Parts: sequence; structure tokens; C-alpha cells
Amino acid sequence: MNTSSVACSQSCISEESLRRYVHFASESCVQELLMSASNDCGDGWKILLTLDNGVEISKRRSGSLHIFRSRCLLRSVSPQQFITVANAIDGAKQWDPDLVEARYIKDVEDNLSIIRLKFGENSKALFRKREFIVYERRESMEDGTVVVAVASLPKEIAAGLLPKPNNAIRGLLVQSGWVVEKLDDLNSCLVTYVLQLDPAGWLPKCFVNRLNTKLVMIIGNLRKLVQTTPP
Repeated sequence: MNTSSVACSQSCISEESLRRYVHFASESCVQELLMSASNDCGDGWKILLTLDNGVEISKRRSGSLHIFRSRCLLRSVSPQQFITVANAIDGAKQWDPDLVEARYIKDVEDNLSIIRLKFGENSKALFRKREFIVYERRESMEDGTVVVAVASLPKEIAAGLLPKPNNAIRGLLVQSGWVVEKLDDLNSCLVTYVLQLDPAGWLPKCFVNRLNTKLVMIIGNLRKLVQTTPP
């Protein structure tokens, strides 16, 4: 048996098995995001700071890492308008300057896709030469809330879909995503961004946690972008 056959036997997965795994994992991620968005200072959430632009950042411990949460109120912006901008993969580099490539690998269901996120040599030190193979689920709830759930695939499944380049480290996005709630004022929405990330590689935990705090401030960049983008 050659090397490629060995690798395939260890990491290949049928289309149906992939669909079932991603379907149930992403459903769980959606529910976790909704729970994180619905809790204010309960369940261990601690407010870290409130920025001048109205963005509030908080965190709570989960295992050896922290989950970070950023929230802001957007006036004259509908949930769908925000998600359209935040979910535009070709425009992601406008609100995340460290990202050098984001591309779809495949669609699993109508609202469920596999995506590769790549960060290059010029990215910030803790993100340099890292990539993430993630699923992205987009869900619209009955009350008008829009949820986008994103998390890494297990490394064996990711390797079967796309072998890891020798010059990159494959990080782990434990959970992340957007919860955009429609307010009584139909032209406004409350945006919550949740992130728990382990970039992998040889990094002290304190550096990883500091990186999470910085990344969650992306919501401020998106806020500016949405408010200057025509509906």
C-alpha cells in the first residue's frame, strides 16, 4: 500500500458521513451561539471593556481557553444587511486584514458549506502561516434572528478534504459565529460575535487568549463597513 493510500484510509470520509457530521455539529454550534448571545453577565461572563464606539467585550472560561464575546447595537441596519456584508467571503479581507485567502471547498447543504481560511507570512505573529478548515452554517430563526455558525472540522476529516500544506499550521476554531437579533425598531439590530480559538503550534496559552481578545474586536471593523455599505 502506497503512502497516499494509507493517508486516504486514515482520513477519507464518505459524502454522507461528512454531511451527517457537519449537519449535527453545526446545529449544536448554532444552539451554543444562541445561548452565549442570550446571557448578559450570567454563566460566568465577565465584561472586559466597553469601547468608545459602543462595542462591549466580555469573556468566560471554558476548559484551558476562554470564550470571547463582542456585542454592539447597529441602528439603521437590518440583520440581513449585516449578515450579507459579514458573510461576503470575497470581502472578508476588508474587515480582517490578516486574512489572505478565504475560499469555498464545497457545499454540503443549501445553508451549509466547507471553507478554507488562510493567513500568510505577513499576518500578525500569532496567525502567521496558519490555516483553518471550517464549516459555516447560516440559519434564520422564526423571530427574525440570523445566526452564522463557524467551527473547524476534526483534523482527520479536514485532511481528507484538503491535505495540509507543509509550510502551514492548521489551527483549531473551537466555535465562532454571529448572532444578529432584530429589534422592535425594524431598522436596528443587536450583533453578538462569539469566538473560541486555538491557533495550534507552539504558543503559550496567555498569547492565545490575548489573540482572541484582539480578534473579537473585528466586530468594530465590520460595524464601520456595514454602515458605509448601501443596503
